[in-house]
Amino acid sequence: MTKFSDLNLNPKVLKAIEEAGYTEPTPIQAGAIPPALEGRDVLGIAQTGTGKTASFTLPMLSLLARGRARARMPRSLVLCPTRELAAQVAENFDTYSKHLKLTKALLIGGVSFKEQDKLIDKGVDVLIATPGRLLDHFERGKLLLTGVQIMVVDEADRMLDMGFIPDIERIFSLTPFTRQTFFFSATMAPEIERITNTFLQNPERIEVARQATASETIEQGVVMFKPSRRDRADSEKRNVLRALIDGEGEKCTNAIVFCNRKIDVDTVAKSLKKHGYDAAPIHGDLDQSQRTRTLDGFRAGDLKILVASDVAARGLDVPAVSHVFNFDVPGHAEDYVHRIGRTGRAGREGKTMMICAPRDEKNLEDIERLIQKEVPRIDNPIKGAAPTADAGTAEDSKSDDKPPRKSRSRRSTAKPKTDDTAESQTSEATKADAPAPAAAPEKVAEKPQDDSPQKSTRSRRGGSGRGRSDNGNGNGNGNGHNKVVGMGDHMPSFIALSFDERRTG
Repeated sequence: MTKFSDLNLNPKVLKAIEEAGYTEPTPIQAGAIPPALEGRDVLGIAQTGTGKTASFTLPMLSLLARGRARARMPRSLVLCPTRELAAQVAENFDTYSKHLKLTKALLIGGVSFKEQDKLIDKGVDVLIATPGRLLDHFERGKLLLTGVQIMVVDEADRMLDMGFIPDIERIFSLTPFTRQTFFFSATMAPEIERITNTFLQNPERIEVARQATASETIEQGVVMFKPSRRDRADSEKRNVLRALIDGEGEKCTNAIVFCNRKIDVDTVAKSLKKHGYDAAPIHGDLDQSQRTRTLDGFRAGDLKILVASDVAARGLDVPAVSHVFNFDVPGHAEDYVHRIGRTGRAGREGKTMMICAPRDEKNLEDIERLIQKEVPRIDNPIKGAAPTADAGTAEDSKSDDKPPRKSRSRRSTAKPKTDDTAESQTSEATKADAPAPAAAPEKVAEKPQDDSPQKSTRSRRGGSGRGRSDNGNGNGNGNGHNKVVGMGDHMPSFIALSFDERRTG
């Protein structure tokens, strides 16, 4: 059995490893560290949770143990797709470099440029950054990459999926051609091969697990969910999520709930908190300080349920996550592997459950094709029960409220109205949400019993020669309101006729 002591690492690095409680490397570490120490480029492919971060951290520290950094010229560079992953890599360097006099800087968004500039000006051995913030510093003239000896692209496939290809290519062009390059990723899509062929020189390829596979220690399941009504789908889906969490009971010590959209992250988190669950959201639109507090609380065990977007799917290293719930089926099959990889880490057992609506079935098929096995179906925990409304405030979800009834106006001018009819029309007018559509004027002219007297009466009463038509203008003043006081202009024209005129009519 291979041990860290057999890998020719720096003695001070080995001491830090022992103090951290590790003695045997994982397969990806055992395969990647020796060629890295020899100065070769490395292409590492392994499922998440297998120790990829230490696979490049440990050899980098051993190689950088000698030498000194110059101002604004870092000796090594680690690129990460998200702030959380970058922060995790920085923590690994702190853990394993405690006995070495090496400096580091973390360049991520949401943090003051001024503080980061101070670190860079002093000179750093290890620079850990997200691509956007790194280029911001470079364009401001605060950073030079011509002294980079080792460059790492962590979660390479995610970097490419997120649209960082132009930034990655530019950053590579700013570093020396003689650099040593490490690519580490959980999946390796065919289009990435072209990138690796361009940036890596005869790399050592280490693949310790079948591409895009889930850990065998993770129990998987999916609920095939069909809403009773389209406008109740989101509410009923949250009911299913809560029932799944409740069904696990005390076995669910903590959990991550993944949603596809940021707005759904907020909605689900508020809904869970409303129903008494200890939950908090995390996604890219939140302030960095809030994201950090939320993650720290989850790691410390102060927060039980973390509702997250894919910003937390990769690089979130919480050793003992008991459950992962996919509120949505991920749009990219690879993301499923990363999401469920938050549980069952380091040989532990984990459980993951997913809710699949009819519109997500194609994405589910893509996932099963990728992992090369069927995700077991599990029964809907509230199947057969009448779906209950997810009662709450407007912030909980707009879909929780029933759609407003469309106002129906029964007002009509087809026939002259009696007193009772006019009163009914008045009631309808006050209840309506909007004025009724205009009625055609010519229809009104077809109904009079006696043309000449009725025309003269309309002229006197209506204020215009158009007669009484309910055209949405009320009394013909064009103000769009139809407020009636007493009989008003709605007095039927036959009432104004004299008794003699009625008899002759």
